[in-house]
Amino acid sequence: MAEFHQDKIITSIHSLYDVLDPSEYLAAMESKLNGYSAHNKISVLLPAHISDVRNSKVMNTIFDKLSQVTYLHEVIVALGGVSEQGEFRKIREHFQLLIRGVCKIRVVWVDGPRMQEIMQVISEREISVGTQGKGQSVWLALGYIFAKDESSVVALHDCDIVTYDRTFLARLVEPTANPDNDIEFCKGFYARISPTDKAMKGRVTRLFVTPFVDCCAEIMRNRGFIELHKFFAYHKAFKYPLAGEFCLTTELARGINVAWDWSLEVATLSQVFDQLIPRKIAQIDLAKYYEHKHQELSCSNENAGLHKMVVDIAKFYLTYMRSHGIPLDDAFVDMLIHTYYQNALKYIRLYSYDAEANSLHFDLYQEEATARHFRSFLWTAWEQSKGPHEAKLIPSWNRIKYALPGIYDQLIAAVEADHAG
Repeated sequence: MAEFHQDKIITSIHSLYDVLDPSEYLAAMESKLNGYSAHNKISVLLPAHISDVRNSKVMNTIFDKLSQVTYLHEVIVALGGVSEQGEFRKIREHFQLLIRGVCKIRVVWVDGPRMQEIMQVISEREISVGTQGKGQSVWLALGYIFAKDESSVVALHDCDIVTYDRTFLARLVEPTANPDNDIEFCKGFYARISPTDKAMKGRVTRLFVTPFVDCCAEIMRNRGFIELHKFFAYHKAFKYPLAGEFCLTTELARGINVAWDWSLEVATLSQVFDQLIPRKIAQIDLAKYYEHKHQELSCSNENAGLHKMVVDIAKFYLTYMRSHGIPLDDAFVDMLIHTYYQNALKYIRLYSYDAEANSLHFDLYQEEATARHFRSFLWTAWEQSKGPHEAKLIPSWNRIKYALPGIYDQLIAAVEADHAG
C-alpha cells in the first residue's frame, strides 16, 4: 500500500491512484490538464543527445506517447551532438513526423552554426555559456521558450526513459499546471528498480547524495550553521534528488542559473531553494519503477561515468558551503569524508533489508566497495575545488537579457532559420 508520509519541508504527492482503473485515471488527469492548458500553456523540453536519437526504440516510444497528448502547447527538443546540417534536417523531420501535428514542435540545434554564433556573442560579454552537454542544451532551449513568451509552465524530462507513458507525463505536469495549487516547482521521484535485473539502481543517489547531505545536515546543525542546516535538510527531503524530471513555471525558470556539468539536478534544487518558499515546492511519485541507461563506475577515469558525476556533484556542494561561510580546509573535508562513509555504510545496511524483504538481488560487498570509491572521489572533488573556483553555472536568462537586450530576437530568428533551411 502506498504511504502517506509528509515531510515538513516540502510537499510530497504520492501514488495513491492504484485503487482506480488506470485508463479512467489517465483520462481524468488529461481532461483536467486540457482545462488548465486553456489558461496556462504547457511546454515540454526534451534534452536529446544524438545517442538518444540513435536509440530509436526508446525515443520513438516517447514521441509516440507525446503525439497522443492534447494538452501540450509545444514540444521543444534541445538536440546536441549533431554537427552536420543534413543529419539535423533528417532528425528534425523525423521528430515532426512522429508528433503528427498534435502540437507544435521545434528542435533547437545546439551545435548548429547559428546557435554557436549566439553563444559566441554572449561569451564576448564575458558571460559563461558552459561547455557542451545536457545543462547547456537545457539552458539554450529555455532561452528560446522565454523568447517566444507563450508558455506559463515547462516540464523537462530525459529521452532515455524505457518505462515512459502518458501517466508519467501527466503526473509530472499536473501539480504546477493546476491553477488551484500554489506550487511553482515540482520534482519527480520513483523507485530506481530495474525490471530486468530485479535490483536497486540509482547508485549515486543511494550511496552518495543521500548519505552525504544527511551527514552534512547533522554537521551544520551541530556547529550552529543554521542556514546551511536548512539547505541540506531541504536536499535530504527529496526522495530522488538526481531525477531528471521536473516541472516549473516560466516565471521561476527565467531567474534560475543552470549548471552545465553533472551537478545540474542538485544545482537546480539549490536555485529553487534560494528563490522560493518551501510551500511552493513539491515532489511527485511518477512511476512504480523507472528504467533508463546506466553509467559505468569508471574508477580510474575521473572524466567519465559515475566517477565524474560524483566529483561534479561533490564540487558543487563543497563550493556552496564555502560561498556560504564555511572555511573548508583539509582537516574539515577529511572529517566530512569519514563521516559520509560511515553514514553510507548505515544506509547500505538499510537498503539490504529493503532488498531482502522485496526479493531483490543485492550485492552487499559491491555496494560497500562502491561507497569506498565514492569516498575517494569526494577527496578528488575537494582537490579540484580548492582556490577561487565558482560553481559551474550559466547565468539566468534574466541576467543575459539585461546584458544583451536583443538576444531573444536572435534566438527566435536562429531556430526559425534552422527549421526553414
